[in-house]
Amino acid sequence: MLRLESVNLYQRLQHQHQYPILQDISFRVSPGDRLVIVGESGAGKTSLLRLINRLNEPTSGKIYLKNQEYRQIPVIQLRQQVMLVQQESKLLGMTVGEALAYPLILRGLPKQTIQEKVSYWQEQLQIPEQWLGRTEVQLAAGQRQLIAIARALVTEPQILLLDEPTSALDTATSTHLINILTHLTQPHSSAILMVNRQIDLAQEFCTHLLHLQQGQLVVNQPAADIHWDKLTASLTQAETQALVEWT
Repeated sequence: MLRLESVNLYQRLQHQHQYPILQDISFRVSPGDRLVIVGESGAGKTSLLRLINRLNEPTSGKIYLKNQEYRQIPVIQLRQQVMLVQQESKLLGMTVGEALAYPLILRGLPKQTIQEKVSYWQEQLQIPEQWLGRTEVQLAAGQRQLIAIARALVTEPQILLLDEPTSALDTATSTHLINILTHLTQPHSSAILMVNRQIDLAQEFCTHLLHLQQGQLVVNQPAADIHWDKLTASLTQAETQALVEWT
């Protein structure tokens, strides 16, 4: 479904030098896959998701969707198939109900179909009816995060990109969301790539793990082959080192 071949992303610094954000990233994503991306702060996790959604363009290398090179796919068409939910998503001045329906309205779906899809995901994600009339400023961070995920799910993308989707959610809501997302991929019609620092949830959710360090892919393995205690220790050490370097 999705294939990255030796993708690199560099950023120019002070108009002269370039420093690498991502280097030689190669992996494949197939229908039914649930990939979790881990790494220390600044490892390139969010940059990778933005690259796959074409919010960034690779400096070199190629990305393919169903054997079609990314640049040959119109951006709007691509983002209907490969949808990114960022950690801080906005409702753009809409109410919750309007925000959930908006992407379906853009696709020209019948009103009845829109209502059915919104109601389905409202029920699945246990979104209270009283939220539908609220605006962004009337929602807590976790509530906004859940609505942003629901807004993506109503469109039924082929690939869903999630950047720390449980960071503002309580434990019960996080667990419920992980269960819903797991069931979503089981018909093998869609795939999920998720950045998540919560290793316990990552272990429960993923079929495959990508571990980034300083922009490089150091682990690309099935979940069954991961030594989770060693991974946790490695991430803790890398995060501590990153904090030391920033201070």
